Amino acid sequence: MKTTLTRMLGIEYPIIQGGMAWVADHHIAAAVSQAGGLGLIAGANAPVDVVRGEIRKLKEMTGKPFGVNIMLMSPNATDLAQLVIDEKVPVVTTGAGNPSKFIPLWKEAGIKVIPVIPSVALAVRMVRSGADAVVAEGSESGGHIGELTTMALVPQVASAVDVPVIAAGGIADGRGLAAALMLGAMGAQLGTVFLAAEECNIHQNFKELVLKAKDTDTVVTGRINGHPARQLKNKFTKRIVEMEKVTEDPNEIENMLTGSLRMAAVEGDKDKGSFMCGQIAGLVKEIRPARVIIQSIVEEADDLIMNFSKRSGIELE
Repeated sequence: MKTTLTRMLGIEYPIIQGGMAWVADHHIAAAVSQAGGLGLIAGANAPVDVVRGEIRKLKEMTGKPFGVNIMLMSPNATDLAQLVIDEKVPVVTTGAGNPSKFIPLWKEAGIKVIPVIPSVALAVRMVRSGADAVVAEGSESGGHIGELTTMALVPQVASAVDVPVIAAGGIADGRGLAAALMLGAMGAQLGTVFLAAEECNIHQNFKELVLKAKDTDTVVTGRINGHPARQLKNKFTKRIVEMEKVTEDPNEIENMLTGSLRMAAVEGDKDKGSFMCGQIAGLVKEIRPARVIIQSIVEEADDLIMNFSKRSGIELE
C-alpha cells in the first residue's frame, strides 16, 4: 500500500503511531517502525537527556525511519527542537502550539515536519510555513483534541492543502484506514489501538481498561482552561467534570491534572490517573504485537478497497 506519504517518509505502510505522552517510548516506536509504519517517541515534558536516550535506544533497535513528537506548550520545547536536529531525527510531529519558528531550522536539517492540526485554517497556515504534511486530528481521538470530527475535518483539509494529509481520530482497523483514504488522506495516525500492543509499556491496568472500554466510556475534560482532552471515565474525570461546573478559575483544573498522566501510564492508578484514550477503544479487544496490528489493518483496508462492491453488497452500475 503505497501513497505519497509512504514515499515521502520512506515507510512501507501509511500508518503513523501517535506520540502519546508517558506512552510512546522507544519500545513501541521501534516496533512500529520495524513493522513498516512510522513510530514516534513522545517528547512531552521529559528532560532532554531522557528523550536523547530514547532516540538512541530506538536507533539500536531499528534502522528504519522514526519520529519525535514535540508538544510546543512544554517548557522544554525549544531544547527538544534543537535535540532532534543534533540527533538527526528524520521526522518531527508537533502539537499544542505553533511550530513556525522552528520549521526553517528543521527543514534545513533535512527533517520532515508534520504538525497536528484541528482546523482547516491552521492546516493552511502550517503549509504556508513549510510543513511537509499535516495530521488532521478529529475529536474522536484520545488526548488533547479540537472540536471537529474526523469525518468532517479530513476532507476539508485535504481540499485546502497540497501536502499529504494524515487522518487521526477513530481509526483502529482496516475499515478506518480505508475510510480515511477515501476522505482524501494519504495515511492515518493511530494511538488507542497501539495502547494494546505487546511492546507498549504502559501499566497493565491501563491496558485492561482499554480492552474493556465501550464506545461511550470516554469523556472530554479541560474545555474550561482551553485544553480539552479525551480520556476514559473514572473517579478522576468525575471530579474534574464536577469541578468544571462550579469553578471560575482554570488554574484549579490545571492543579488537579498535575501528575495524572504518570499515575495512569506508569502507576496504573484507576482512581487518580488520566487514562487518555479515543472513542474507538470499543474495537480494541486483544493485546497483539505491533507488527500484527499493522498487518491486519493494512490487509483489511486493502481488501476493502479492492473488493468494495463485492463485500459491501452495494451494486455499482
